[in-house]
Formats: sequence, structure tokens, C-alpha cells
Amino acid sequence: MTKKIVDARREETINACEKLYEKENFKDITIKQIGEKTSFSRTSIYNYFQTKEEIFLALFQREYEEWIEDLNKVYDENDKLSKEDFSSKLAHTIEKRPNLLKLLSMNLYDMEENSRIEALVEFKQAYGNSIKAVKKCLDKFATNMDEKQKNEFIFSFFPLMYGIYPYAVVTDKQKEAMEKADVPFERLTIYDIAYSGILKLLSC
Repeated sequence: MTKKIVDARREETINACEKLYEKENFKDITIKQIGEKTSFSRTSIYNYFQTKEEIFLALFQREYEEWIEDLNKVYDENDKLSKEDFSSKLAHTIEKRPNLLKLLSMNLYDMEENSRIEALVEFKQAYGNSIKAVKKCLDKFATNMDEKQKNEFIFSFFPLMYGIYPYAVVTDKQKEAMEKADVPFERLTIYDIAYSGILKLLSC
């Protein structure tokens, strides 16, 4: 089988997984379901992925790679940005990646625990490259920050991303429970949370 066919089938499998994930929970999705949405047999999937978690990890890796492309566009298309403009543009890149945020906040442990080390290393490389892409933007646009401050931003910004999805995407059941528990609730978008957090980190 040629590399072109292997890559195409891997991509088709990832796309099938992504479509299911839009409507179903991670724990409920099976390789059988994913296989039913591909043009080749379910057993053939095992030629490319050993577990369901590896398929999700590949989807997660693709999300990081596409985010890096957006970060590079911010870097390439702007000569200078104010603190507010940089916060806005960075927040918009995150806003476009709800699946990245959802996988990050809800399913990261299961994916990493149940994937082969080679798949995990490949994923971690994409994650590491996203850190480098954010750092490159900081080097260009946050000229008032020294290296220590940039590193502090990185180590605060990436953990911030873990919490965005659960705050921005609230189910009706969760909202009802908060109302009955008398917990204040304000619906915020992914962009709202990301922009506010990024701006605060840059201001610090």
C-alpha cells in the first residue's frame, strides 16, 4: 500500500472521528462507529490506529497543527500590534478551535494513557510547536516583555486554555443546576474568556 493511500485513509478515519465527536461524547464513541463512517472496512483501521484514543490523539494533533498555521499568519501578516490587538488576534485563533479546547479540557488523560508512545511523541511535537509559535509571536509583538516574562506568560497561558471550554460551553442541565444552586452565571464565549485572560497576562 502506498504512503498516499495510507495518509488518505488515516485522514478519512480522523474526519469520521471528528464528525462523531460533534454530536457524541468521547466515551460513547467506538471504533466500530468510526469504521462505519469510512469507505474501507472497520478492521482496516487497525492498520493505522491501535485504539480509539489514538484516533482522537491524531485529531488533537491536527487541531494543534491548524492552530499553529493561524498563529503563523498572525506573525506574518502584522508588523506591529498593540497589547489589545495582539490579545484579540490570539483569542480569535483559539475561538476557531473548539475541538482543541474540548479535547484538552475533557479527554487528554484518556487519549495519552491509551496510545502508543510513538503516537504520543508525534502529538507532543505538535504541542511543542504550538508553544514555539506563541513564543515567536511574543518575541515580535510583546517587545516590552523580557525572556522571563515571556516564559511566565507561556506557563500561564497554556494552562488557561484547559479551562476555557467548560466555562464557554455550558449545557442546559448544567445551567439549570447552577440556577437551582444559586450560583451566578454569565454566558461568555470562547473569544471573551480567551481575550480577557490573554490581556491580563500581557498586562502582568
